[in-house]
Amino acid sequence: MTASSTRRTTVARTRTAAVGAIAVAGALILTGCGDQTGSSSSDESSNSAPLFDKLPAKIQKAGVIKVGTNAEYAPMEYQEGGKIVGVDPDIAAALGKQLGVEFKFTSGSFDGLISSLNSGRYDVAMSSITDTKARQEGLDDKGKKLGPGVDFVDYFTAGTAIYVQKGNPKNISSIDDLCGQTVAVQTGTTYQQMLKDQSKKCTDAGKKALKIESFDNDTEAQTRVKSGGAVAGVNDYPVAVDIARKADGGNAFQVVGEQVDAGPFGLAVNKDNKELTSALEAAVNAIIEDGTYKKILEKWGAETGAIDKAAINGGK
Repeated sequence: MTASSTRRTTVARTRTAAVGAIAVAGALILTGCGDQTGSSSSDESSNSAPLFDKLPAKIQKAGVIKVGTNAEYAPMEYQEGGKIVGVDPDIAAALGKQLGVEFKFTSGSFDGLISSLNSGRYDVAMSSITDTKARQEGLDDKGKKLGPGVDFVDYFTAGTAIYVQKGNPKNISSIDDLCGQTVAVQTGTTYQQMLKDQSKKCTDAGKKALKIESFDNDTEAQTRVKSGGAVAGVNDYPVAVDIARKADGGNAFQVVGEQVDAGPFGLAVNKDNKELTSALEAAVNAIIEDGTYKKILEKWGAETGAIDKAAINGGK
């Protein structure tokens, strides 16, 4: 939560024809931190699922892949009608059809997803998480070792976007215009680090530093911008576009400038679980090849993030 840890990168978080089977499979998700189990079972689906045998035996037996997410990034993942919905849940449901298991989502704080993954609470973290070398190696923004890191299966690409109050009262047109301004961001995202880097560029150029206000969730950051307490917010491009389109009927925010620093979003997997990583890579490629992936992105208006082929640890 790119955006930005960059989430997600930033911001770079975007949204026609519904995919019936995917929508049904999407009902397999969890709301908040509770479970909501779908009707399919591994015993039923494993007979026909083409990639079931690639999964670790433990997951084959369980029939479930436990997924950690932060469901606050429409259209990528958010809560609606008591369910977690969006691009990521639909992609996960399609992967589940290939693998013959359910992807069951639990929502928690974004900055705790990778630690919860490595503790064994989740099998996968899927939440518009930008694949970066630092995350692969378990490093913080200062290069300090925090943990073992994770492997990523890249399935989407997005950059960072800046959103401001509707009408753009401060005439912000690019990230360089944020020098000396207050900017709101979610804690633990890649765009938080991007703003720190930009602040240094400002001071190196003899300009005022950015005042960065970080919040536990993205909704609080948006509220800060809407109230005028912050001049701008940053988020993944498709997310920023969706915020501008929906908030107050499209009257609260607007996106300014072009998306920057585009990078891959990845499904994060414990480094010791190479078998699951390989299975997920095969499943992503399968839904790209059969057209399901394209239909999902079209449904949500997120076609700009499409990739041609899955990659493992393709982030920089």
